[in-house]
Amino acid sequence: MKTTENIEEFEVTQNCEAPNLQEKEEKGLGMLKYLILGTLFGIVFVKAEIVSWFRIQEMFRLQSFHMYGVIGSAVIVGIISIQLIKRLKIKTIQGEQVRIPDKEFKKGQIIGGFMFGLGWAITGACPGPLFAQIGAGYTVVLVTLISALAGTWVYGKFADKLPN
Repeated sequence: MKTTENIEEFEVTQNCEAPNLQEKEEKGLGMLKYLILGTLFGIVFVKAEIVSWFRIQEMFRLQSFHMYGVIGSAVIVGIISIQLIKRLKIKTIQGEQVRIPDKEFKKGQIIGGFMFGLGWAITGACPGPLFAQIGAGYTVVLVTLISALAGTWVYGKFADKLPN
């Protein structure tokens, strides 16, 4: 049963452009922590061979468990983390309540997932490791990055006309 509080919370979540509902945007040195964290994350990706084109091809050819183990571990950690956040009502560093709205299934997710997987299989890269691959010296991935940005722009431009 929805209460007035739940409906107001739902409306705020639906109307807010910032997914984490933060009131202020960080700029300048406030963004430095994200650069450092992203750099460390990229180093882990490279060392764990998650950005390796050969590892990704092994995964799509069903020749190795390596990537399935990494992805499966991430899914399990994500599920546990979300449940802990919800059940313990964990707050952000700024003391804001973390709200995770329910998401409804849409048929466009099947089409988008298929396109995402196809692009991943062809290029050997998904959006997460693109920057780590570029940082590791795989400059040819710049073509993939530009294509991903162009695809995102096209989707944003025509999202209202697509089956999403």
